[in-house]
Amino acid sequence: MPRFFVENIEGELLTITGDDARHIGRSLRMRPGEELTLCDTCGTDCLCVVETVSDSAVTVRVTERRPSDTEPSVEVTLYQGYPKGDKLETVIEKAVELGVSRIVPVLTERSVARPDDKSAARKLERWQRRALEAAKQCGRGRIPQVEPMIAFSALPERMKAHDTALFCYELGGKPLTEALCDADGDIGIFIGPEGGIAHGESQALLDSGVTPVTLGKRILRTETAPLAALTAVMLLTGNME
Repeated sequence: MPRFFVENIEGELLTITGDDARHIGRSLRMRPGEELTLCDTCGTDCLCVVETVSDSAVTVRVTERRPSDTEPSVEVTLYQGYPKGDKLETVIEKAVELGVSRIVPVLTERSVARPDDKSAARKLERWQRRALEAAKQCGRGRIPQVEPMIAFSALPERMKAHDTALFCYELGGKPLTEALCDADGDIGIFIGPEGGIAHGESQALLDSGVTPVTLGKRILRTETAPLAALTAVMLLTGNME
């Protein structure tokens, strides 16, 4: 069933405008009597029947409201070392599908690509659109947020705010089965860029109480590691059942 996010789901008759209305009418060619789902981005789904369709607006009637059952029981923030090219877009899309709550790009010592502020602002808008489209596609009840890029120097302090704070380290660490044995609530995970995590950076994280973890004996690419880690987190916290 097609799924769209709206800010206001109060009332029995709701109106969808803008790009979503055009997508419903022109791309999906939906007609009165067909069904779609509207989500308020806060975990409530509305099952709706289309009443009217035009190029500028679609009117729907709410038939049922219910809590979204697709959100995981844990809040996971992915801190991703900024990679080259369009790899981050792929990470965002797949991380949203896997249940991430928030994605924060991190400019590290070994990040090859180093966008200026203007370029980063343009990219952020595109990244958030990618997160939105992925959330629609996979049936999320919330839209994960992509935050503005931060410098690594801000990361250790950010990680202290999480109940469980981990960084995936190619030089080894705890198995995720051990690091997540009692994990619940709020989890933060840092993944380094293509060149890995510099020694000074790993030491700063260790000094802040962040736990190094391993993803096995093979070294995974920067775009593969977060997906492997998120899959493991969701499995070990019972969110793939």
